[in-house]
Amino acid sequence: MTNFPADLKRGRPGGRRSGRATAVTGYDGRTMIARGTAIPLDEGSTDPLFVRAAARAMAVLSAFHYVDRPLSLSEIAKETGLDRSTTQRIVHTLRKLNYLQRDEHDRGFVPGIRIYDHIFDAMRLNGLIQRAVPYLLDLRSNVNERVDLSLIDDLRLVYATRLEPKREVLHAMLVGLSVPICCTSSGWAVLSRLPEEEARDILRRSNLQRFTPRTLVDEDEILARAAEAAERGYAIAIEQLLPGEIGIAAAVTNTDGRPVGAVAITALLSDWTPEEFDRAMSPALMQTVNALGRS
Repeated sequence: MTNFPADLKRGRPGGRRSGRATAVTGYDGRTMIARGTAIPLDEGSTDPLFVRAAARAMAVLSAFHYVDRPLSLSEIAKETGLDRSTTQRIVHTLRKLNYLQRDEHDRGFVPGIRIYDHIFDAMRLNGLIQRAVPYLLDLRSNVNERVDLSLIDDLRLVYATRLEPKREVLHAMLVGLSVPICCTSSGWAVLSRLPEEEARDILRRSNLQRFTPRTLVDEDEILARAAEAAERGYAIAIEQLLPGEIGIAAAVTNTDGRPVGAVAITALLSDWTPEEFDRAMSPALMQTVNALGRS
């Protein structure tokens, strides 16, 4: 089990959570959204197979990653960097296909119902998600805390499955919410299974910023936590992303031993000391990850 510094023996209760579906709030009031890589609209200059019209349409759909309200036509053009005429044609086409629609109060555009078809397809055709769900359900029943499966996307982890036991708010229930690799137990677990140079490259390209007073922002300190995770098989993160929260995670690897995601258990420090949490959660977590690796 892990030895914890004295000042981490008992955390503060609660933990501030944003009401937004795609954001969490740090101790200084800033909101964090872990976003995917920007759509490369100029890729066609070097790739003869790249369809720029398709990329522009995806850029319009991706504009909603960055906001928490409906967007006007002008705002979509600004978010994407496209001219208004091009934006208007793409928005019109996407509306005709039900990939965009007006919001219920007619204040602007929002993603349309057809988006859900692709979410469903992505989840039902992902072999890891399909294999993981029965194990995650058993794990949630055993630990009675939130259980997540997240998948790697460059510098971030995207929640693919979230099983909630209690006291949760909207953003914690939404599949697709993503968080940085650099400051989560899942991220540290993933880093622990990568070569050091690859892990350093991820951290150097990440925006290392404080979301709580305890968030680690030094590259070597983060890699030291990853090294600890490599030794014991799992990572524990205390108040790295949200005040009052503790998480434990282990990486999920493919047949080549490379990490493809992580399984995590998250709880409140008002309910657990770090030692108690480690002792209670780590056996069930490792049993789940090991079983998933054999499936």
